[in-house]
Amino acid sequence: MLLSNAYLAQTPGDYIDGAFRPLSGDGIVTRDPARPSGVVWSGSPVAAHAEEAAAAARRALPAWSALPFDARRAHLERWRETCVKHAARLAAAISREVGKVAWEAELEAKVVAEKVTITLEDRVLARVAGFEVAAGAGKTGLCTFKPHGVMAVLGPFNFPAHLPNGHIVPALLLGNTIVFKPSEKAASVGQLLAELAHEAGFPAGVFNVVQGGGAIAARLATHPEVDGVLFTGSFPVGRRILEANLDTPGRLIALEMGGSNPAVVTAKADLRRAAIECVRAGFATTGQRCTCTRRIIVEDSIADRFIPLVLRLASNLVIAAAEDRVPAFMGPLVTGDARDAVLRAQARIAAGGRLLLEASPLDREGFFLSPGAVEVARFERRADEEEIFGPFVQISRARDLDDAIAQANATNFGLAASLFSSERAEWEAFFAGVRAGCVNWNTGTAGASSKLPFGGLGRSGNHRPAGAFAVDAVAYPVATMVDTATPVVPQGMLVDERVFAGTN
Repeated sequence: MLLSNAYLAQTPGDYIDGAFRPLSGDGIVTRDPARPSGVVWSGSPVAAHAEEAAAAARRALPAWSALPFDARRAHLERWRETCVKHAARLAAAISREVGKVAWEAELEAKVVAEKVTITLEDRVLARVAGFEVAAGAGKTGLCTFKPHGVMAVLGPFNFPAHLPNGHIVPALLLGNTIVFKPSEKAASVGQLLAELAHEAGFPAGVFNVVQGGGAIAARLATHPEVDGVLFTGSFPVGRRILEANLDTPGRLIALEMGGSNPAVVTAKADLRRAAIECVRAGFATTGQRCTCTRRIIVEDSIADRFIPLVLRLASNLVIAAAEDRVPAFMGPLVTGDARDAVLRAQARIAAGGRLLLEASPLDREGFFLSPGAVEVARFERRADEEEIFGPFVQISRARDLDDAIAQANATNFGLAASLFSSERAEWEAFFAGVRAGCVNWNTGTAGASSKLPFGGLGRSGNHRPAGAFAVDAVAYPVATMVDTATPVVPQGMLVDERVFAGTN
């Protein structure tokens, strides 16, 4: 089988205990979404490799966590240098395997190195710096932070380098060791990260990569040698991870999941800004971001002016492959199944609403899909709500801001929300009333800053924010009491001092 992954130096395989382990077969096959006839990566997972990787990470943990902080920092700085050196390779891998347009793949490759810089900033490290307090006569209280241990990082396909790296960098810095399972849709990107880690010189066992699908992920999420699971993906998978760990409450389970993100546009909005941002955030990464705008809620008095602006902008988005060498906004979806899922959702929602812009497959090779939009009567909470992970938005009208906030909150998710308005009073009311972990004013829901916390409520996550707050999840606080004063005998304790004669 001819592979189109010239950016890899190794044959398809895993990376365990500092060595590459080739994989044969076709249990996992990734294809170029723009040209599905091209196979990017092929290999069959080996269940025993998950066991070996977890054991290797456990063996490496004592020496790695015992290193002085500055020594681990130096390792991460070499990781940053290596990622800068090979940013073009990383961007090529991202474009080829998950279909990102060139500018977006290049941006993702760039922020992999920048994550190290952000994590090493004083304001971030201050969150795990520890402190000392007076704790009573002669007593000192200490708070220090310790690594959880072996961390399983289960990565997504949509940001196959950036999002796992957002867990990996702070986890390593705080003294944990890693077993990383890339998405089976982004196996070659995961392997490339292993090659870069090897070049960066991490000690054997500190950073391991094991390829696989759901079975490998399930094993790592419940492995007795794993102390924490850092997961980015869908709610159904996150739910299964939680269920599997009901009897292990001490194992850290950090979940970053989906969103059904609303953008509210009021009569006080700059309609040009609002339309551009709603379209940008709705269709960025071909709608394959957890922060994409899924629901646009427009105040009724401006809806007939605003909605056509959105439709016109969406209709004019340039859709192409990275290799087409044209300035494109959207590429293909990651797989044919992903494209079909969007089309099924569109048909279901349009049956009860008004189809404004039909998402349609492009007449060319690849999993390309044009943007879609449906107007619905209003948004109501549904127990069976699903995230539609593709270039498709729903639009509703609202009587006023209160009605818009109620519709914005009519979701089981709670990741991101945006308000478009020039009035501070409207912003303050929106901020107070909407439930989401990322709440934006006059900018779209998509495009989070790594210098800020990141995470959501409800089915979007379990209150373990990532981004600049990722250090919080990868180390736990330890309280210590130190008493150097002469012991005070408590009232009611009778002490015969003769018992202690000659003991000191």
